[in-house]
Amino acid sequence: MANTIQTLPQEVVHLITAGEVIDSFAAVVRELVENSLDAGATRIVVYLYPEQWRIRVADNGCGMNYEDLQYAASAHSTSKIHNGADLWKIHSLGFRGEALHSLTMLADLEIMSRPTNCYIGADINNCGFKVIYSNGGEIQEIAATAMAPGTVVTVSNLFGYCKARRQGLPNTSQQLKAVQETIHQIALCHPQVTWQVWHNDRLWINTSPAATMGKLLPQILNRVRQGDLHELTLELASYACRDNIYLVIGLPDRCHRHRPDWVRLAVNNRMVKAAELEQTVLSAFHRTLPRDRFPVCLLHLSISPEHINWNRNPTKSEIYLNNLHYWQEQINQAIEQALRINSDTLNETVQNSRVSKLITTAEKQGSYRTSRSIQTIPKTDTEAPDTINSLPLSTQHSSLSTHSSLKVVGQINNMYILVEHPGGVWLVEQHIAHERVLYEQICDDWQLVPIEPPLILYQLSAANVEQLQRIGLEIEPFGENMQAVRTVPAMLKPREDCHQAILELSQGGDLKAAQVAVACRSAIRNGTHLTIEEMQTLIEQWQRTRNPRTCPHGRPISLSLPETSLSKYFKRHWVIGKSHGI
Repeated sequence: MANTIQTLPQEVVHLITAGEVIDSFAAVVRELVENSLDAGATRIVVYLYPEQWRIRVADNGCGMNYEDLQYAASAHSTSKIHNGADLWKIHSLGFRGEALHSLTMLADLEIMSRPTNCYIGADINNCGFKVIYSNGGEIQEIAATAMAPGTVVTVSNLFGYCKARRQGLPNTSQQLKAVQETIHQIALCHPQVTWQVWHNDRLWINTSPAATMGKLLPQILNRVRQGDLHELTLELASYACRDNIYLVIGLPDRCHRHRPDWVRLAVNNRMVKAAELEQTVLSAFHRTLPRDRFPVCLLHLSISPEHINWNRNPTKSEIYLNNLHYWQEQINQAIEQALRINSDTLNETVQNSRVSKLITTAEKQGSYRTSRSIQTIPKTDTEAPDTINSLPLSTQHSSLSTHSSLKVVGQINNMYILVEHPGGVWLVEQHIAHERVLYEQICDDWQLVPIEPPLILYQLSAANVEQLQRIGLEIEPFGENMQAVRTVPAMLKPREDCHQAILELSQGGDLKAAQVAVACRSAIRNGTHLTIEEMQTLIEQWQRTRNPRTCPHGRPISLSLPETSLSKYFKRHWVIGKSHGI
């Protein structure tokens, strides 16, 4: 049989490569703005003309001189790497030298550039030039031009040499949505840059520079405010001295999503896809959010380049990461630390929306009274029979310095615990705070203990029996339509309603759901009177939990009343003379 394998012509090779790198409007924008960022730009402006198949990107980066413009659009030409060893120490966003050349294969390319070190009377290498490239990257026309330092790249007649590609693209709105997503992802990784995107000469996207990713996020994600977020940076000297984790989370009692669309991972200033690490994030937020809700979490890993291989995907959106298990452990620890209430988050400077509404409503409904007497309320000896003394609350003192500054003031309606701290006060619902404490205790030490005599359950379906067996309970037939349960969760055994609790566990759910149900059933009931000592113990235990902001069902545990809000309501910002009518 004749040999049918042959070497492809060079122009076909270039077309295949170009099709892998440039496949949409968003891909063009991505490649051009990454070049701008590599050039040190602090301001990037993108102009989109979808109906004309034209894109322009202008920046104030370092620019290119006459010599560099000669080779800018040549195949596999780049200033960012020089040899094979450089592939293992990539610090730039681009390094393959394919983007501009690929654009010449699929569109008309024009570059205007002027280096930042140019001056009056400079030589030709420091002047501004306009270059038009032909198909394949050869210079078709070059001329001096007057312009500010930086670079302007114009792509016209996109996919004009590949009509089938145009027909296969999504509609304009979908293309623009992809461009928006691309700009937002890159902007979050480079928050110090000013971004503008114009659509048909109308300003479409505009972001101001910010110090961090977390400070920029409210400009991008609607209805998210700075006070809804918490930022954390952890240095990882144990693995490599240059590595660190930067984390931005939406506090689970204030900020969450219907979809897992804002769980984002960046590595060395580039957004990437890593299903294993994204799942790690979702698992870390398990039982902190309401049902069918997902966290807002931005994660940026600064990793030594030798531990990353970027050659997994032409778009560099996927990577090979060394020691994946190590990074999963570090991410878990970082999220756990971010979810705690510590000295950094104790005094919340930004008012919660719930607090603002509460203060506004109170101001409208409140009235000043003229009575100068204070009537005492007689004490009562009445208290609910179910007290905290019967529950497994430890009296150990907290190891965190913030706990010593927490002081229980009292109990409201036998339901809410009033806690004073240096930045204001908290209202803590006792039932769900205790539920959080018990849930984490149960997860750490899930125990099934024998019970004598066994619990006899009637009319259980096969599914009910299977569910109890799934969570580990020992159950066996005990006559017609009866089942004997011989082991129960340790925390439920002494309770009078243990029988009802087991029936609830049989209704379905996994082991985690069963643990939540046990915690909920065992927690202090609202309406239970507690002593100051009992409340102090509960508050300290609650503060030591891994996820103190929400209960296992995702409900907020506490309402923060900052001192600034109280001062605003009581008009303490007024001058003394004015407030006293002087």
